[in-house]
Amino acid sequence: MQKARWLSAPLVIAIILTVFDRRLDAEELKAIEVPGDRAFTESITAGPDGTLYLSSLASGGIARVKPGASKAEAWIAPGAFESRSTFGVFADATSNTLWVCSNDVSSLGVAGPGSATGNHLMGFDLATGDGKISAQFPGKANICNDMTVASDGTVYVTNSLTPQILQLKPGRKALEVWLEDRPFQPPRGAGLDGIAIGGDGNIYVNTFNGGGFFRVEVKGGMPGAVTKLETSRPLKLPDGLRQLSGNSFLMAEGSGSLDRVTVNGDKVAVETLKDGLREPTAVAKVGGTAWVAEGQLSHLFDAKDKGPPHLPFEIVPVAIGN
Repeated sequence: MQKARWLSAPLVIAIILTVFDRRLDAEELKAIEVPGDRAFTESITAGPDGTLYLSSLASGGIARVKPGASKAEAWIAPGAFESRSTFGVFADATSNTLWVCSNDVSSLGVAGPGSATGNHLMGFDLATGDGKISAQFPGKANICNDMTVASDGTVYVTNSLTPQILQLKPGRKALEVWLEDRPFQPPRGAGLDGIAIGGDGNIYVNTFNGGGFFRVEVKGGMPGAVTKLETSRPLKLPDGLRQLSGNSFLMAEGSGSLDRVTVNGDKVAVETLKDGLREPTAVAKVGGTAWVAEGQLSHLFDAKDKGPPHLPFEIVPVAIGN
């Protein structure tokens, strides 16, 4: 037994040193600057090589951050492919597509680039940035907010003004309403927001103003039961949602935190990983780091009371381990 204890000591030391090195790496990581006084990053996603892609609610277009860069650079020009204000983004390596939500939100006081009308799910070539597909939302009350992609290539996208999850099947050019459910709609303000697929194959969504977290059972590609899950604490303006592993997710709360949310049955454990963030809107994971977009959107929609945003806009690193 004595010998066994001594043999385990090097292993313990190695583990301690590994953890220590990771902490040092995290401390060395710096926030990424997003140039411009109207960047207002709405969403962020990571490509297969670790490149980050950022949308902008006010300026439109897509910026990107190559691995190791300290500053975002313009990539897809504002207004390209008849896009307007850009919301959710999702890099799908399998189809080599950057999915982007494009919305005309001029009625909300944000002109955005271009003059195209309507709300669209757009697909851009992940390598070149060229536009490939533009699918318009049906109906009148729409905001294309965020999306996720299933293993069969189907894109699921949330509508913040009507309680709908829509889908775009591979090879199709038109969006279809996959599910409409009244509990998704809060009494006022934006509803459905973040969306992700869990390890159980079900779809999980949150509601921004409603503070809800829901599971939608998926059976053969069709929607099943919708369950509002019980969270360990109230959610405050839940936004971007991305799968971490299994039924554990990373989630940004607009009130100022990055969370790890873990689903167990009908209950959700909410663990704050970092707070004090400036109105985070979305998160993307690269290795052992979560990159969090500080959107500061209240300074866009309520500029009279909130004043100008804190500059420069930043993407903040949070160490989460691999």
